[in-house]
Amino acid sequence: MNQRLLLERLARVGTASRAELADGTGMSRPTAGKIIDELLSAEVLDERETADGEGPRRLGRPGRLLSFASRTPRFVLVQLGVRRTDLVAAPLVGADDENAQVSFATPRSAETWLARVRAARAELQPGGGLWGFAVGLPGAIDERAGRCLYSPNLHWLEKVDLLGALGDIFGVPGFLLQEIRALALGHMNTERAHTDFFLVDAEDGVGGAAMIAGQLYTGPHPSAGELGHTPVLGNARRCGCGAVGCLETLIARPGLAASFVERSRRRTGGTPGDTWEALRDHLAREPLPAWLGRSLDAAAAVIAGALNVFGLRRVVVTGALNELSPEAFAHLAAGIRHGALPARFGELDVRAAPRHRWKGLAAAAVDRLLIPTASWQSPCVPI
Repeated sequence: MNQRLLLERLARVGTASRAELADGTGMSRPTAGKIIDELLSAEVLDERETADGEGPRRLGRPGRLLSFASRTPRFVLVQLGVRRTDLVAAPLVGADDENAQVSFATPRSAETWLARVRAARAELQPGGGLWGFAVGLPGAIDERAGRCLYSPNLHWLEKVDLLGALGDIFGVPGFLLQEIRALALGHMNTERAHTDFFLVDAEDGVGGAAMIAGQLYTGPHPSAGELGHTPVLGNARRCGCGAVGCLETLIARPGLAASFVERSRRRTGGTPGDTWEALRDHLAREPLPAWLGRSLDAAAAVIAGALNVFGLRRVVVTGALNELSPEAFAHLAAGIRHGALPARFGELDVRAAPRHRWKGLAAAAVDRLLIPTASWQSPCVPI
């Protein structure tokens, strides 16, 4: 438990001295020092001298800072998306950007997907010994049981023991994590001052994740955060979940592209070639067409409703909505502020942010595989 306390504290602050970790966890410095030496020996932590201007200034010999080990890949991180699957072998701090070592179009069957991952295993060449794997994926994910209950856009995920099959391929323990929750963890581990926020991502689907006091909100049912399946009055589009009128059919990337094509056909009788690029070119000339404003109003109402439930005052937006015009994003932000009660009591921050999926998956892997709590049945990595 003391090991876990130290790791949790270091995960929260990113870097710290031995004294700061001891004081931050309430341990005696000799006890903390002994545990830190064990973690250094196990290559869980790195220790280095502070650079000029870094850390508190003290007389005497240069100070030293601890951080998670960042040189040797220990985890295979997998993003299983509706359109593409990306893999990277990463150290405990994750990869620095969203580039993948291996990437391929997501097949339409479990057998083909697993065969592609098995081939990718040899390409990754992590070296140094793997400790585990983490998979970010869409849908309603029972993270403790390690299975996908429902994935509207990839139904084959519901029928395969993904965790068991990947365990056989990689030969190490692993877990599944809902993809939007991975993005929220990645944002917090990048912007460490942000411990309370609601992250919204729009890509092939639309989801949300609430971070409260530095902890991911986990509801009693795995469907928590499925913003995209909130019905919008007047929307007659059929969703992959089987319902009609879901928000994601309007503001996920395919939905935005479909709306643009519909309007283009009405105006010109033609279909744009590269739909997404054509949409962006169009928005450079007409930043906020009426159809887009209506779709963003629907999204703002749903997001504001979530803020009213959680009482949060910061919204982080990632994905396709950030690629629209600045006027479109400003319209979305204004709509959220209009509908969110917390905005009546002070500032409500709505900001665009890049994705940090690898950092989020790595942070979850440290939490769930190195020293899991009793509620997680994953095997530990020996330390």
